[in-house]
Amino acid sequence: MTNATIPDAVSLPPPERLRRFGAELDAIKARVEADMGAADVRYVRRLDRFSHGCEIVGRLLIHFSVEPLTFATGVVTLWVHKQLQATEIGHTALHGAYDKLEGAAAWRSATYRWQIPIDEASWRNMHNARHHGATNVAGRDADIHFGPVRLTTQTPWQASHRWQLPFTLGFLFPSFALGIQLHATGLSDLWIDNGQRELDFLPDRSKASRRQAWRNALRKWLPYYGKEYVLFPLLAGPMFWKVMLGNWLAETMRDVYSAATIFCGHVGEGVKSWPAGTKAGSRGQWYAMQVEATNNFEVGWPWNVFCGGLDHQIEHHLFPKLPPQRLRAIAKEVRAVCERYGVEYRSDRWGRVLRRALGWITELSRDKSPLAASREVLREMT
Repeated sequence: MTNATIPDAVSLPPPERLRRFGAELDAIKARVEADMGAADVRYVRRLDRFSHGCEIVGRLLIHFSVEPLTFATGVVTLWVHKQLQATEIGHTALHGAYDKLEGAAAWRSATYRWQIPIDEASWRNMHNARHHGATNVAGRDADIHFGPVRLTTQTPWQASHRWQLPFTLGFLFPSFALGIQLHATGLSDLWIDNGQRELDFLPDRSKASRRQAWRNALRKWLPYYGKEYVLFPLLAGPMFWKVMLGNWLAETMRDVYSAATIFCGHVGEGVKSWPAGTKAGSRGQWYAMQVEATNNFEVGWPWNVFCGGLDHQIEHHLFPKLPPQRLRAIAKEVRAVCERYGVEYRSDRWGRVLRRALGWITELSRDKSPLAASREVLREMT
């Protein structure tokens, strides 16, 4: 469509505008899903092979390094493996992107086991069912907070929120996988009362629920951390400390990179959130809510591959079962549709988006945060 059609689309009555907006996005989704097939399977298969090759090379370099350069190269190479397995491969597989594709049995969401210390079943419930179904809606999306970190004004302020920026930078970023596991399994519900029990992942505080939460956590933690911090270091004999350090550095790099990716996609002054009970009245309105509850950020290759498509978080929220390479291909088209129908599509350079996200976390750490509250009211009115 030409630019001349833009005023007409924006000036349509809201119900008709949202209906057409939803229809155009549905058409994009249907076209891409119909085109998916062997090429997508080849892509994930090649990437998985490359990732595991990086793991072998990285571990060997860390193990046998005798000087800092070889050691550092090993750490970075191992990080590449861990990052790809967490985002471009693992996150995509657990969303079900490859469930219906022939030859992709290794990446079926129900049986896939990713190489990251987060329980798959707990994550699917937290992320696929709870977050994507009602992004930034109070009372439904538990990701409007992570433990003591308040991410929207929908979470009531508590005194512990005064320290949420240093907590985010000091714990969540360098230990993001650990934080997600605590959040998804419900263990954080046992230790931190966020004032919103309806968002807890624990059904109750019974001994049975507590035991199940610990089982879900330990069935990933024990084998994963046992391999990273016991098995491989012991293989190095007296140089066990070097292997342990290298593995920890690669883990931390993955967690910091992933945390920066995810916080940028979901947090910021311009990101909309909604009070409890809010429901989309139509498919088009649901799409609009997804777009306006999200940020995109702009990075080049290969950094976008390490992001697993989450630099295109808007497209991911619209179509969570499409793999990252497909999200990248349709991003310009989706942005044009949003602009045509007057739906705010936010995208900026990664550094600026990250600064704004951390600034918003700082703003929300203040008691009652009048500025944040007034801005939130204005956004809900528009």
